[in-house]
Amino acid sequence: MLTVNNTWNRRTRQVKNGVTCTKAWRETLAMFLRWVRFPLAPLLNKLMAHPNLHAKSSAKKFGGKPEDYIHLHEWMDETKGWLGDSLHRMFRHHSEGIFEMEKRFGTEFLNSDGKIVYTRYVGEQHVREDCNNYVPSAKEWIINISENKRPQWMLRTMNIED
Repeated sequence: MLTVNNTWNRRTRQVKNGVTCTKAWRETLAMFLRWVRFPLAPLLNKLMAHPNLHAKSSAKKFGGKPEDYIHLHEWMDETKGWLGDSLHRMFRHHSEGIFEMEKRFGTEFLNSDGKIVYTRYVGEQHVREDCNNYVPSAKEWIINISENKRPQWMLRTMNIED
C-alpha cells in the first residue's frame, strides 16, 4: 500500500517505504487521505474476499467454471493495489462501477457451459457479496465517507462459501 507521511524525500521522489511516484500522484493521494480521515479502515474487514472466491461463487450461481468469471472479479478488486483495506471498494463497488464493468467487458458473454451470462449480474453479485447484500451508488460512498458515517453495507460482507 502506498502511504504518504512526513518523510517524503523531494530529491528521490520516494516515500519512506520506497515507492516512487510523481508529484501529481502524491498530491492527489495526500488530498484524498486528508479528505477521508479514517484511521480505522484496516480494522473494518480484516478478511477481504479474494477474486478467486468470487469467481467460484459466480460459477456456482451462473454455471460454468471459475475461469469464466475471474477476469471480471480481478477488475473489480484491482483497486486493492491502490488502497489496501476495505475502502478500496469506494472506487468500483457501486452501481456506476458495475456499468463501467459492462462497458469494458461487454453486456454478456458465453460461459464454458454455453450459457449466456450478463456481465451486470456478475458485477452485482460481487458488490452484494462485499457490501452486505447491498448495491450502493457512488454518491452514497462519497456522502458516507465525507460525513464519516459507516453504514452496515460498508462494514460487513456476506459469507462466501466454496
